Amino acid sequence: MLVQRLGAPSDFDPLLERVRDARIVMIGEATHGSYDYYRLREQLTRRLIAEQGFDFVAVEGDWPDCDRVNCSVAGAPGGLADPQTALERFERWPTWMWANAEVARFCRWLRAWNLERPEGERAGFHGLDVYSLWESMQAIFDYLGEEDPASLEAAQEAYRCFEPYGKRVEDYGTASRFVSARCEEEVVRLLARTREQAATDGADRFAAWQNAEVVAGAERYYRAMVGGGPESWNIRDIHMADTLDRLLDRYGPQARGIVWAHNTHVGDARATDMAADGLVNIGQLARERHGRDAVALVGFGSYRGTVVAAPRWGSPSEAMIVPPAREGSVERRLHELMPERAVLVFGGGDQPEWVTGETDHRAIGVVYDPSFEAWGNYVPTRLGERYDAFIWCDEATALHPLPAPAAPGEMETYPAGV
Repeated sequence: MLVQRLGAPSDFDPLLERVRDARIVMIGEATHGSYDYYRLREQLTRRLIAEQGFDFVAVEGDWPDCDRVNCSVAGAPGGLADPQTALERFERWPTWMWANAEVARFCRWLRAWNLERPEGERAGFHGLDVYSLWESMQAIFDYLGEEDPASLEAAQEAYRCFEPYGKRVEDYGTASRFVSARCEEEVVRLLARTREQAATDGADRFAAWQNAEVVAGAERYYRAMVGGGPESWNIRDIHMADTLDRLLDRYGPQARGIVWAHNTHVGDARATDMAADGLVNIGQLARERHGRDAVALVGFGSYRGTVVAAPRWGSPSEAMIVPPAREGSVERRLHELMPERAVLVFGGGDQPEWVTGETDHRAIGVVYDPSFEAWGNYVPTRLGERYDAFIWCDEATALHPLPAPAAPGEMETYPAGV
């Protein structure tokens, strides 16, 4: 194991050397609301794009919202001149995950970087997630209305199937347990038509196909969500892994991608108790699909600090105090052993027991109750198997949300808020 003190972007050199041959680099976060994670992830991502030629960033966010950002950073016709304006249009709760000053700074840098390069060499910014059923349906209408009116009827049939439920996905999910699978059948037909259209080249066609995949994934997700348990988690992470693979295919046979998501999605589920519960995640799936040498998984953690989160699903966010990590945790051990900031690169025969053995590792979602630290918020983890590297911040501070208009959240994700 190699330990490098972090003080400047150049201190990521050992980690960059470790991921030099990787096709996919996934960079996690122990919370969705810590400035330090976003800032350090930005620094690392800039270097991956500028020095190693990575082609896109794919985040734990909705495809339609992130597509507006992509149009801006790529300098596409009709794209917004300032990516922050696109980020401020994120409406799905929790908006602060992506509508924050830290992501805006990165996206402004990415736009400036891209505009100095030919269109075919520009890096993208895309969403992996599955939630945007209604927004993706509208995007399909907009595309077909302009490009393929003859196929618009298939989209309208799918929409009419969902229409009785308005935008209340809970009602659709509940009803789907007692009625026929007509909505599922309509969505499958829509997806087949859109796939046919996407067979020819074009960014708009690819986006329409991806939106159809989102509609299909969201229909499965919300139907499973009502039943509770891990099935909806797996539907969501498999959808994100499939989206990542489509993006790699889209960018070409030599394409390389960066993923930004929570540690619970990035870190290999097989090195945690998630596997015993029947859960998979995108880190595990990427290793299985592409081979371990082609995938680098990078986790984050901290001992204490502040974080932006919400006390309940759908409620306003606030800056909360993150108490010192509990006794026996990975974070407590790193607090005792490591400098204030460091990057750990795992591998070799000299790894200590707290890297190879099972130890509690903190995970904070968008819903957080600091008083629950003694009983929850930790995942039993074999750190050196879950990640290839780990970025340590002894004290992390809250990020800076943008004034995005938050709409009410839908059903709570499983597990809570990650």
